[in-house]
Parts: sequence; C-alpha cells; structure tokens
Amino acid sequence: MMTDDVAQQLASYRRTIDNLDSALLYILAERFRCTEHVGHLKAEQALPAIDNERERRQLDRVMSIANEVGLSRHFVEGLMTMIVGAVVERHREIAASK
Repeated sequence: MMTDDVAQQLASYRRTIDNLDSALLYILAERFRCTEHVGHLKAEQALPAIDNERERRQLDRVMSIANEVGLSRHFVEGLMTMIVGAVVERHREIAASK
C-alpha cells in the first residue's frame, strides 16, 4: 500500500514529466516549422532533400551532447534518425509539389 507521502511525491514527479513532455512537443513543433522553411528553400533552389554531410555533422554534434548529459547514444541516434527521416520525407513532398 502506498503512503500519502509516496503518493504526493509520485504525483509531483508525474506533473514534472507531463510539463516536460509538453515542452518537448512544443520544441519539436518549432523545429518542424523551421525545417519546413528549409524544405521550401531547397525546392525553390532544386537542392536535394538529403544533405548527407549536414546529417553526419548533426549526428556527431548531438552524440557529443548525449555523452555530456548522460543519454544513451543508441536512444539519441534512433530519435534523430526518426526526426530527420520525417523532415526528409516532408522535403520530398514539398519538392514534388513545386
């Protein structure tokens, strides 16, 4: 059986987690708004949807941050692969509509 103190502490942690989840979603939305502009610029200039050199530099950069903050490299690589994949797909859609 959970004591009132434990229940209160758990509720406090969960409120913090909920707030952080919300912040993450707002940050992701802003990131995707910015990459939308990149996609339009690439389409206007007939640039490819994928910039392998940029992606490599970004992955190196975020892996370094992952190490600094103690996040799993495997997790961060998977997360970035998912995010970049969605961006590239959107850039291809934008290019196809031009």
